[in-house]
Formats: sequence, structure tokens, C-alpha cells
Amino acid sequence: MLSQTQRTQIKKGAHKAVLEEQALYDIIDESLIAHIAINQDDGPIIIPMLAWRVDNRVYVHGAKNSRLIRALKSGQKTCLTFTLFDGWVLARSAFHHSAHYRSAVVFGQFETIDDNQEKDRVLNFFIEHIAPGRTEQVRLSNQKELTATDVLAIELTEASVKIGRHGVNDDKEDLDVPVWAGILPYRTVVGPLERCNDLAECIDTPDYSSAYGDRWIGKLDNE
Repeated sequence: MLSQTQRTQIKKGAHKAVLEEQALYDIIDESLIAHIAINQDDGPIIIPMLAWRVDNRVYVHGAKNSRLIRALKSGQKTCLTFTLFDGWVLARSAFHHSAHYRSAVVFGQFETIDDNQEKDRVLNFFIEHIAPGRTEQVRLSNQKELTATDVLAIELTEASVKIGRHGVNDDKEDLDVPVWAGILPYRTVVGPLERCNDLAECIDTPDYSSAYGDRWIGKLDNE
């Protein structure tokens, strides 16, 4: 179960709160984009970053001179948000139009991964997450590249999940309004793969569909 703290307690729309850890993991694993908040001298700022999960930790990476990386390395407290938009809810009244979504909020502090071997492991895990089997084919990162890259991790010890998927919620007196009501689904699909212009003709198109389940619509193209 997810931890219940003052910061993770959902007060608005509490019926949408989900406490299962797996729900948190699923949102992070599908989103892979974290909006990360930091405080700067001229005010707060939120920056979107690639982010991925290994077990109960979320990782980000970046150049050492990045202002976000510098702020997180300093031990600054932060907040990460992940959001997946699943569709519009079209009600009979303008007021009750809303959305279906899945969201997660993570609180805490990042720690720096200094060991290049560990950096290599978690960076390769990310590649395997988006393209299974690819680390067996590409040139892996060398020591110079790993040293130039900062990798940071945050524990998933304080987080909340909110899932809105409750359909149309019209007032009883609006049920006779003669207008269509229901859900307008919104889906992210993956594929097909697009070859780069300088790729040798003899190289076959790989199959990464196993990473995306029913989101994969790409038809393999070996032309």
C-alpha cells in the first residue's frame, strides 16, 4: 500500500484515490515523463524530464551543468508528477464536462548515482524498457560518456495516485436534456517504426511491440 502522509492525502475527489503500489508503478512505466519542480532564486520552475522506474526508485539523467540537475543534486526537496490522459467526459451540462485520467505525485529528495557501473545498469534498463533487446545490439556507453552524465534516483516512499474514470455525472434534472452524453476516448498509440535516411538497407526492422501491449499498432516494415 502507498504511504499515507499529510502531503499524499487526496482531499479533492478523494473517491479517485488509489492506494495500490502497482497502480503507481503502472503510471510511471507508461508515462516515462516526469514534471519536476525546483525552487530558483527568481521563483519556482517545473521542468519535464525523461524518467523511468527500477523497482521502487525513479531515475532521471542529464548533463552536469543542467540547472535542474544541479538543484536536485544539492538535496533540494522536490515533487514529481506523472499524468496520462485517457479521454473527455461529455456531459449533458457544460458544468459537468470533465476528463478521464491517471496521475501520480511523488515527493522526496534525489540522490546522485556516482558509480559508473551502476549508471550503466540503470541507463541500459531504460533502453530495454522502451526497446527490448536493444542493448545487445547497440554500442554501449563508454566511461567518458558515463562520467559526463549525471544519474539521480528518488525513492518511491511518499507518493499518491489519483485515477478519474467514473463516467458521466449529470445532475438528475439534466437527464432529459436531448444531447449526446458519454466518453470521448483518447489513446496514445506506438508505431510504426520509421527508418533513418542513412540506415543500411540490409538492416531489418526490429520488433519492439512486446513493450507496448495493446498500444502497439506499428506494422513491421522491412523494406
